[in-house]
Amino acid sequence: MESLSIGTFARLARLSPKALRLYAESGLLPPAHVDADTGYRWYSSTQLPRARQIARLRRLDMPLTRIRSVLDLPPEQRARELGAYWDEQQRAFAAKGELVGFLIAQLTGKQVAMYDVSIRDIPARTVLRQTDHLTADQIGEFATPLFARFGGPAVPRPEGIAGLPFLRYHGELGADDDAPVEFCCPISESDIDAVAKQFPEMIVGTEQAGREIYLGIPKSDMMTALGFESLHQWLLDHNEESDWRPRQIFLRDPAHADESDIIYELAVTLT
Repeated sequence: MESLSIGTFARLARLSPKALRLYAESGLLPPAHVDADTGYRWYSSTQLPRARQIARLRRLDMPLTRIRSVLDLPPEQRARELGAYWDEQQRAFAAKGELVGFLIAQLTGKQVAMYDVSIRDIPARTVLRQTDHLTADQIGEFATPLFARFGGPAVPRPEGIAGLPFLRYHGELGADDDAPVEFCCPISESDIDAVAKQFPEMIVGTEQAGREIYLGIPKSDMMTALGFESLHQWLLDHNEESDWRPRQIFLRDPAHADESDIIYELAVTLT
């Protein structure tokens, strides 16, 4: 096992020293040894394969948190996870293409096909909430375990659409820009005290009764931005206003759905 300076290791791994420092701080690729007196970082030659894998995955724009989870998997599962990631990227690219088409149509005065928007009443509800500041690529890590915990029959929830857990977005998210994202799970009024004791890290809140507009997004369009544009256009066409804190209400697991199945609804409350 050969010890390598950070400069030599960076050159062999085709990574910059700055990137290595970032990966060390995140725990993705810590140095093999740090000099206690100088703080200088030394790497082992045995770390080169992992470093090169990280470099390749970063060239695919894979987030660091996801790279870490991929590299921690057995080799055969890594391949499946990489394939799943690339499928997501292709959907995202296709969604951007749809948005470009939408903008071109708008700029040239052409008619744009929108999603069908509906309106409904939502009753007052008691909810458990958990909020975090997230970038776009952190939503899955935040939301997946919460939906798994609260989406099943073990948690007593109101019946129908009013009882489904949802995400609420309090700002625009991007790859480098974060905003508050709120997970909410409606809880049956008679059970709220008992459920809240099971999850002391969550906050009990209330949702006022009101009207909202909504639309369904199929699996084939999960990454599309046209859903938000359709809601905006409906508000303009009907001279209505909204607080514009979109809710994303998941109806089924995308992994077990057909391309035409509605995966989630987008909704905004009318004011």
